[in-house]
Order: sequence, then structure tokens, then C-alpha cells
Amino acid sequence: MSDDFKDLQPESVPGFKVGEKKTIQEYANLDANDESLNKWKKSLGLNTGKELDILPGDQRKVVIISMTLQIKGEEPFQIKEKSLYKLIIKFKVQHEIITGLKYLQGVKKTGITVDKLEEPMGSYAPNTVDTPFYEKEFEEVEAPSGFLARGSYSAVSKFIDDDKTEHLVLPWSFQITK
Repeated sequence: MSDDFKDLQPESVPGFKVGEKKTIQEYANLDANDESLNKWKKSLGLNTGKELDILPGDQRKVVIISMTLQIKGEEPFQIKEKSLYKLIIKFKVQHEIITGLKYLQGVKKTGITVDKLEEPMGSYAPNTVDTPFYEKEFEEVEAPSGFLARGSYSAVSKFIDDDKTEHLVLPWSFQITK
């Protein structure tokens, strides 16, 4: 199913150039006497606690812990038309700082793209014992309604960063019902 979504890529911003990749230690030592920069580093979670233990051999940089489609008054993955729902993603970062993490989603019905979403998630330092995970809650939206909207849909969710690293590609499906 994910082959059907090859065109699901983040939009490029003209003139935007990804900054030089730095290690956590390089960021921590960067202009150590600059008070405003130290506040910025703290907001990223640098030097704020002991890093979480990582399973030996686990090279993943972003680990999606859960992805929940929260539907008001309903159970996933049958969505009643006109239901209000929102997506909640719980994840952790390990090994290095991730910059410009984005969530991409493509939805198709009978092979035709009916919806695309590109949602910036932000930049994150590796999780610590004090901050064991991050959570991103998306805006609430209303499911489509009507005879033509009902039926089966296929979707792909992608998590991609500024370096064009795809951290997870997740094909899934759902139904819109009356």
C-alpha cells in the first residue's frame, strides 16, 4: 500500500537550507556564556537530565510509541460521518537532536488521493528520565459526510525530518460509516 503513496513528500521551502548537523555535546558547548542561547538550549532539553537507556543495537533516532486517532464518542477505526476527531502522537527521540520533524499523511479512496496533510512537529533533543517522551496533539477535524464520503480508505503516515530521514512509514486503513 505504501508504494501507492510515493508522491507523499514534504513540500520544499524555496531558499531554506538545513543547518549543519551538530552533536548534542557541540550544541551544549555552543556559546556557553550566552544567557539567551542557554535558555534556547534548555527549551530543547539539552543538559536537563540523564538520558533514557537505549536498547543495545537500536539505531533508530525517532521511536513512535503510540499513534492514536481520538474520535469523540467513538472507537477507532470505524469513523462515523461528521465525527470530530484528532490525532495524538506519543514518541521519543534517542541518540541525537532531531530538527524539523514533520508528520505527513496521505489518504486515498479507490486509488484517488482525497486528502494530504503536512504538519510540522518541531525539533527535539533526546529524551531524558525527566522527559521520557514527547506528545503532539493535532487540531480537531470533522470526518466527511454523505453518500460519496462513506466507504473504505487507505492511508500512509510518514515521519520525516529536515535531513529527509524517514523515521517511520505506516500504512493503515479506516472506514467512514453512517
